[in-house]
Amino acid sequence: MQKLLAGLSLACVVSVSADAATPAFRLPAGFEIEELVADVPNARAMTWGDQGTLFVGTRRAGNVYAVRNALAGEPDVILLVDDLKMPNGVAFRDGALYVAEPQRILRFPNVEDRLEDPGEPEVAVTDLPFKNMRHAWKYIAFGPDGRLYVPVGAPCNVCDDEGFSLILSMQPDGSDRRVEARGVRNSVGFDWHPDTGELWFTDNGRDLMGDEVPPCELNRVTEPGQDFGFPYCHGANIVDPKLGALGNCADATAPAQNLAPHSAPLGLLFYTGAMFPPRYRDQAFIAEHGSWNRTEEAGKTGYRVTLVTISEGKAVSYEPFLEGFLDGQETIGRPVDLLLAPDGSMLISDDKRGAIYRVRYTGPGLAGLRSW
Repeated sequence: MQKLLAGLSLACVVSVSADAATPAFRLPAGFEIEELVADVPNARAMTWGDQGTLFVGTRRAGNVYAVRNALAGEPDVILLVDDLKMPNGVAFRDGALYVAEPQRILRFPNVEDRLEDPGEPEVAVTDLPFKNMRHAWKYIAFGPDGRLYVPVGAPCNVCDDEGFSLILSMQPDGSDRRVEARGVRNSVGFDWHPDTGELWFTDNGRDLMGDEVPPCELNRVTEPGQDFGFPYCHGANIVDPKLGALGNCADATAPAQNLAPHSAPLGLLFYTGAMFPPRYRDQAFIAEHGSWNRTEEAGKTGYRVTLVTISEGKAVSYEPFLEGFLDGQETIGRPVDLLLAPDGSMLISDDKRGAIYRVRYTGPGLAGLRSW
């Protein structure tokens, strides 16, 4: 493991390596970050197994990895399965690993007992809506209700296609499907509020409307089937120039928090660990993957982990937490997913560097820890 930075405030900019490919991270005082696992090409979504195995999906690589001893300082990276179609999403339940492809979800039973030879997977879910590969990759997770949640992104930049722009939930075998949210352009991360149990999700705003519009979004589902406005409305009140006639912004659910335009928010984590200071408890961390289509004059946005503070169901602040994936305008890394570790630290995947980092709090008032 390589320690990258410890205990520096966001006001400090520190180079920690002569290697230009190593990020110079900036964190609030009392926090440190280390590269926990290397050599996980195109690392995307993460989940824990019951025995402490870290499973990592990918998108372009087509692989799923299993990492043993991830927190012990000697990670053992295993290529669990290869040659899949955009296996971005991974989830774990009852000893089985679930892996999402664009049109189906695979299930690897008893996977931690046979990491070296997991065998042929079962096909747990078939016939997910599919039109093309645009936004076809999936993020999946099991909710507090035991149901499997699966987003179905829009197959376009902006369009009105029946059966898309949704977040679905279903039984683990794909039965009893229902729409949890509609009007969702492309969500690649969600979590449930630890107190209310409500689903919150990130959503990527549409492209080609300008450098500063529309915002990306953090959304809150307060009742099943809510409409969040895509494709006719973006943010709270930005009417789409092409498809605005399809609806009324006043009838759509406004974002809980506007996020930076084109920042590509992906992973979302409500922090419920005991390691970070109390102000972070039950608050929302977001991995902003980073923009691709802003002009050179405007500069890139995202490429960071942000913190949204929530009080009484409302977002009250939005601020950087971890920066350093950009060096000027040069992309060094791109954060994708966030995962709470059993010791209360937070893991961050980086699909550009093929790495997983661990953020820990080592400052005053360190709370008690637990581990496997």
